[in-house]
Amino acid sequence: MAQKLFSEAQLGLLTLQNHIVMAPMTRNRATTSHDVTDIMTTYYAQRAGAGLIITEGIAPSANGNGYARVPGLYTAAQIAGWKNVTDAVHANGGRIFAQLMHTGRISHPVNMHEGAEVIAPSAIAAAGQVYTDTHGMQDHPTPRALTTEEVKQTIQEFVQAAKNAIEAGFDGVELHGANGYLIEQFLRPSSNQRLDEYGGSAENNARFALEIAEQVSQAIGKEKTGIRLSPYGVFNDMPYSPEDDAIYHYVAEKLSDYVVYVHLVDHASMGAPAVDPAIVEAIRANYSGSLILSGGYDAARAEEALQSGQADLIAFGRPFIANPDLVERLKSGAELNQPDFTTFYTPGEKGYTDYPVLEEVNS
Repeated sequence: MAQKLFSEAQLGLLTLQNHIVMAPMTRNRATTSHDVTDIMTTYYAQRAGAGLIITEGIAPSANGNGYARVPGLYTAAQIAGWKNVTDAVHANGGRIFAQLMHTGRISHPVNMHEGAEVIAPSAIAAAGQVYTDTHGMQDHPTPRALTTEEVKQTIQEFVQAAKNAIEAGFDGVELHGANGYLIEQFLRPSSNQRLDEYGGSAENNARFALEIAEQVSQAIGKEKTGIRLSPYGVFNDMPYSPEDDAIYHYVAEKLSDYVVYVHLVDHASMGAPAVDPAIVEAIRANYSGSLILSGGYDAARAEEALQSGQADLIAFGRPFIANPDLVERLKSGAELNQPDFTTFYTPGEKGYTDYPVLEEVNS
């Protein structure tokens, strides 16, 4: 029986009811204008048994909203919508962080508000396509490279979104520095060929991520600021380069001053290259805060990682989609519902809020 997994955990000033984190997962249930819907409140409230919920990626600004039906956190209506979510999660005993995700070049104008534009560190289009509701699959457009001043303005958009998150009742924010989105586009030399202070060396490539982390933590508190990283991740046209290692080592050394946790993603279970254990160990050695690991864990493997000290918290992703009561199922050893992959990103309640809990299965 996994013991530590189900015991209380400390994250900064927060006491979590267990060591289980619900990983951030895009579900595309917001409105076409990127506002929060009532079914999103239901969805998160159903999963409040997790020690910590990290929301789907939330755009910090209009330029960051590159997908169809993903929510934002830059208007009064969006703040009000998220307040309903956080109130419901807290009423059910849960804790919830907002993941701030700026899509950068992984975007398409059709998915964005009028007047917003696709921006990135450099004018390099990502390989592949992005889904739009009205035009189907479309090639990623070539983004416009931000000026140095615009980079600094974009950092401020993250800071304001973090303040908005606290206003909306979130317990904190996670900066999405993984999976090929804007922060990682700055980190990786393949997508960042800038010649100013935000590119050209390990320190410069890391500057955007670290300045966001520093300024967000100053605005809302280090204990309310986390970051997600995906070293070795190849999602969204992020080919691995050996020079990436030095960048991630440097980031890990600096993050202790700014964030309460680092959330490391390993997508090996989904076909990506496995994260080199040396990188995890280096981050563990260089970073003094809490470490969240995610990537294909079951209860036994999660318990092992916690007991060994490899991780402080373990994030579960897809199992939470089909199992709103995942914690209870893991604790009792009950069979898990299997997710319906065809409804991962479709609108409406089907495959979102309609998965049965154990009482419904056994009644």
